[in-house]
Amino acid sequence: MEAAPPSAGEDGLIFEVNGERFEVPEVDPSTTLLEFLRSRTRFKSVKLGCGGCGACVVLLSKYNTELKQVENFTVSSCLTLLCSINGCSITSSEGLGNSKDGFHPIHQRFTGFHASQCGFCTPGMCMSLFSALANAEKTNRPQASPGFSRLTVSEAEKAIAGNLCRCTGYRPIADACKSFAADVDLEDLGINSFWRKGDSKEVKVSKLPFYNPKDHSCSYTEKLEDEYKSTRLLNSQKYSWYSPVTVDELRNLLHSDMVENGKRTKLVVGNTANGYYKETEKYDKYIDLRYIPELSVVKEDNSGIEFGAALSISKVILYLKEKSKVNLRSSGDMVLTKIADHLEKIASGFIRNSASLGGNLIMAQRNYFPSDIATLLLAVGSSVSILTGHKHEKIMMEEFLRRPPLDPKNVLLSVQIPFLEPIRINGTVQTNSRLLFETYRAAPRPLGNALPYLNAAFLADISCNKNGILVNSIQLAFGAYGTKHATRAKKVEEYLTGKILSVGILNEAIKLVKGDVVSEEGTSHAAYRSSLAAGFLFEFLNSFSSVGSAISGGLPENLNGLSLDGAAKSNNESEISQIGGSLLLSSAKQVVESSKDYHPVGAPMPKFGAAIQASGEAVYVDDIPSPPNCLHGAFICSTKPLARVKGITFKSHPQPAEVAAVISVKDIPREGENIGSMAMFGSEPLFADDLARFAGDLIALVVAETQKNANLAAKTAIVDYDTEGLDPPILTVEEAVERSSFFDVPPFLYPQEVGDFSKGMAEADYKILSAEIRLGSQYYFYMETQTALAIPDEDNCMVVYSSIQCPEFAHRVIAKCLGIPEHNVRVLTRRVGGGFGGKALKAMPVAAACALAAHKLRRPVRIYLDRKTDMIIAGGRHPMKITYSVGFKSDGKITALHLDILINAGITTDISPIMPSNMMGAIKKYDWGALSFDVKVCKTNHSSKSAMRAPGEVQGSFITEAIIEHVASFLSMEVDSVRNKNIHTYESLKLFYGSASGEPVEFTLPSIWDKVARSSSFDERITMTKQFNRSNIWRKRGISRVPIVHELYVRPAPGKVGILWDGSIVVEVGGIELGQGLWTKVKQVVAYALSAIHCDGTEDLVEKVRVVQADTLSLVQGGFTAGSTTSESSCEAVRLCCNVLVERLATLKEKLQEEMGSVKWDALILQAHYQNINLAANSFFVPDSSSTKYLNYGAAVSEVEVNILTGETRILRTDIVYDCGQSMNPAVDLGQIEGAFVQGLGFFMLEEYLTNSDGLVVVDGTWNYKIPTIDTIPRQFNVEVLNSGHHQKRVLSSKASGEPPLLLAASVHCATRAAIKEARKQLKSWGAADGTDTVFQLDVPATMPVVKQLCGLDTVEIYLQTLLST
Repeated sequence: MEAAPPSAGEDGLIFEVNGERFEVPEVDPSTTLLEFLRSRTRFKSVKLGCGGCGACVVLLSKYNTELKQVENFTVSSCLTLLCSINGCSITSSEGLGNSKDGFHPIHQRFTGFHASQCGFCTPGMCMSLFSALANAEKTNRPQASPGFSRLTVSEAEKAIAGNLCRCTGYRPIADACKSFAADVDLEDLGINSFWRKGDSKEVKVSKLPFYNPKDHSCSYTEKLEDEYKSTRLLNSQKYSWYSPVTVDELRNLLHSDMVENGKRTKLVVGNTANGYYKETEKYDKYIDLRYIPELSVVKEDNSGIEFGAALSISKVILYLKEKSKVNLRSSGDMVLTKIADHLEKIASGFIRNSASLGGNLIMAQRNYFPSDIATLLLAVGSSVSILTGHKHEKIMMEEFLRRPPLDPKNVLLSVQIPFLEPIRINGTVQTNSRLLFETYRAAPRPLGNALPYLNAAFLADISCNKNGILVNSIQLAFGAYGTKHATRAKKVEEYLTGKILSVGILNEAIKLVKGDVVSEEGTSHAAYRSSLAAGFLFEFLNSFSSVGSAISGGLPENLNGLSLDGAAKSNNESEISQIGGSLLLSSAKQVVESSKDYHPVGAPMPKFGAAIQASGEAVYVDDIPSPPNCLHGAFICSTKPLARVKGITFKSHPQPAEVAAVISVKDIPREGENIGSMAMFGSEPLFADDLARFAGDLIALVVAETQKNANLAAKTAIVDYDTEGLDPPILTVEEAVERSSFFDVPPFLYPQEVGDFSKGMAEADYKILSAEIRLGSQYYFYMETQTALAIPDEDNCMVVYSSIQCPEFAHRVIAKCLGIPEHNVRVLTRRVGGGFGGKALKAMPVAAACALAAHKLRRPVRIYLDRKTDMIIAGGRHPMKITYSVGFKSDGKITALHLDILINAGITTDISPIMPSNMMGAIKKYDWGALSFDVKVCKTNHSSKSAMRAPGEVQGSFITEAIIEHVASFLSMEVDSVRNKNIHTYESLKLFYGSASGEPVEFTLPSIWDKVARSSSFDERITMTKQFNRSNIWRKRGISRVPIVHELYVRPAPGKVGILWDGSIVVEVGGIELGQGLWTKVKQVVAYALSAIHCDGTEDLVEKVRVVQADTLSLVQGGFTAGSTTSESSCEAVRLCCNVLVERLATLKEKLQEEMGSVKWDALILQAHYQNINLAANSFFVPDSSSTKYLNYGAAVSEVEVNILTGETRILRTDIVYDCGQSMNPAVDLGQIEGAFVQGLGFFMLEEYLTNSDGLVVVDGTWNYKIPTIDTIPRQFNVEVLNSGHHQKRVLSSKASGEPPLLLAASVHCATRAAIKEARKQLKSWGAADGTDTVFQLDVPATMPVVKQLCGLDTVEIYLQTLLST
């Protein structure tokens, strides 16, 4: 039971944040902890990402009166209601350490292991790790060595399993976490700034920032602890918050006049349901259930364990695990252990710490939530106690789920899990009887934090006799497969009970389960879910029978007819589903070669600002304190693809009292324009006028006093549409072709064809004609959603803070929209919490709408989009349809390729006209002999698609691999040999790429191709993979090697360098810091270039350099931060400035040297100021025509393992070799390579950016859009940053790293295809008629249902039929 917290005065709210005491006399009870921290304290490290990303994680400390100790656990502050933390202490990342008081070792190690890029997710990561460290210290494990904790490596990895990161690729974050573990091998940790290669273990330990648990404990003051013990609960009419301590009090509150009169009451424990079921209406009364003993305790008797419904899932897990350890009741405790293990796959740790057992079940019962808990409890015959009106009811779980949705006034009190034993005969358990229990879950992420396609739990009582395995009884529960609630497969249970297991019995059971587990109409992947049920049942029954030998040893030789003899396996380890050991990641190699030619350029120094990102002190746009009288905005978006907008009303009122204004196209000044974004190809309207042209079109901006009120009003807005007389919308590329709806591509941007296609086809031995590929979209999922703050200034001016990749263009858009001169607008951008192209044009309407509202209302206005709105309006990657015809020789050499490509650009041009050029730049990576194409950019009634990391290139590169794979399958050749046949020579490269090819010495692809084969032991592993596939029926492996050739364009860029009186240096660049390390490289280049003055004190010049935020009135012509080359352009711009400054200082330096012998930097600069030497320099770098374009190269080998029963793909290993020229900062470039690859992994394997039939995005958050997590990246991830030497035409010989490595993730998709091919061969060997062709199309993304379908939805049935006919 929870302890009673203190109260401020009569009914106030008291808690601590980072040791500071807060007494809150008044608060809206719906206020979350995150809202309070961000709006009413100085602490900004908690970030709003979406409700399940981990960016807002804090540590909550509270006193447990029963245990008489402080409990520490992480919570998601965006879901935790403020009133629920009465008497608690909150620690955020600032509370661990900061720049003034000193950083915590966690912050220092995150910095030194290069584990922070954009930094938006980093404070939450730090808190997840801190909580794991704090709780590890409470264990009775031996004391760790000095500098380390009691944490294990496995726990360190899992500590951040629920936290999302879009930048790093997770590997460096895992290393930072593992560096604290007692059992870590420091040799396994990756590149860092603490030690050098070859240092001894002792030296490495001494260089790690020292960690002492006693010095770094949680802040829970004695004063708060004393108050907690002696004072009472929060019961406040003023807050409308009540904390009953008995069931009777609860009943009275539920049946009070207020409730009876139709007022809305909310029962609260953890409030985590709000992460899934977003609230659109306010409640009148909140009742906190945590202090009622019946709901918060665990009771145990001979029949079983009774858990109070308000207990957190984490506490239930802990109890079940402790129970299993202490009281080894054989099979019964095995059940408890397996339930606990399965519960750890629900949501993430910081959600389970708050989410209650009862809350999960009520969501399942009332809202049909796809609960794992309901399925588990159903299988073991659990019961529940319910308070209905004035009576207590105890009913079985099955009846509880089957009843109509519970009335809001009914309360789930407790859940009982029975102790289970095999059936007794005459009061005793038979010696040959055994109770077996197993749980199953098929979900996009192995560690959870993802809803399952299907979950299952099976309980069987079996015994062995002379005839085989007898099923005495069996309970089979299935859930989350598209029905209202979990169900028992009764027909299968009845059939199996009393049967001796045999192949025939198993076969019949599988048929029956497919008839029992049927999804409701409209459920996605219905056949897949049914197939999973069959697979899980097969796996379970197989696990205690001799057919299980077939899992690892091929078909059984002696089946004795149809019998399945064999002893039950006591541990029932699932051989099929469990791939790999307990550790998520194995050791990985990072090979980097630092160049000292331009020191400190080339040094792998930590990213500038990483420490303050980790501590939460780094300021993002939404961290800027709101000015007085600030309003907040939220967009109303169209839900129709093409419709007239007749008007807007709100559910509660024509216009709710909280709404200050509704800004629309009518509010644009007469002198202004309806413009929301612009690029070189045209502009896009800010608001729909009379006509909404796509689902997601901005109709209006609701402005209110708080962001919550604005969001609520926007969600409850009702738009009146009219479609009469309008043509139907264009929603597919085929419709666009029919109606000739295209955007023009300027001739100078349309790529050149190569060779004579007709001649090439005539030379071919074989041809594939009109094969088709379709590619979908991808969402950026930057951790920081679109945000802006507009502040009206004097003289009709407007200052706008925007999280944007191109402030200059936002500046122009705002000026045009408001109808004011550009010098009246100032746009400021310090840092961006992830961009990937989505913060370029798509950030402009947010800034413009903010400015328009501020201009009209003459008050500051800010917008921070919720994740759902952001996903609806983002646009994302371009979907497309590709049709290809290819001719080739019998040896695999391709002679000609023709492509017809239809690109879905959406409603406006955005950057779409560059897509043909970008795509062909990637497609030309192979020597096709002749290449011709017809690329059409289609105008459709969808949101405008925009640039997303490697726009066009990633699709183009994938298309080439699909074609190569198709040719190889056609010829029955090894795919790698076909790649080898068609990889470029320098001569063919020049033919395809022209001047971008550079000199022969710069063509590093052949050496990279060979190098990655050697470093990955590619040839040996091909042999090992074949051996594995021969030995395993239900798991297949594939391995693939893929090259990239990436064409890059260097853009112009401005720079500005000034030297201040004390010798410190201030720098401005047009490039924006997105997490890619641009500022860090700029600092290094400034230090290198200024050190050319050759005076004392320039060795540490890099520490004197500060890069400041982009300011469009201070530095003009900033351009776009895009295309991977902005870092090098910005570096060259500041180098030009520094060269000017060195020239100006040279004469003075020589004079002082003659007078003093040696000259120190500080003295030189002081004298220069006194002598009025101009110490500020501007430049504008414009690359000359011969160095505008260049090629970059890389290659990757990836190996995967596919589970044929579920379609799950696990990436066992990836090896990358990537050419960075002479890297300006190998650590930064390594981070870019890994991060880009993992983002590509999302595109190829995981991320489905789905829309409905109107084109409206239907995935709207972490629940249904799955980016990679730490458990989905390569288990072993080896990267070599190749130093390819001097490149005369490159900036300090460097090459870009931001986008090209993303293309290498296609190696995982190709490896998956190879594994599927093996599964299909096996299917053919079993006599299957369908689904065995080696030529097949593997969709992107290759999700579990896609992979399983290609491996065969009826694999189990075919296998069993094979056994029956043997």
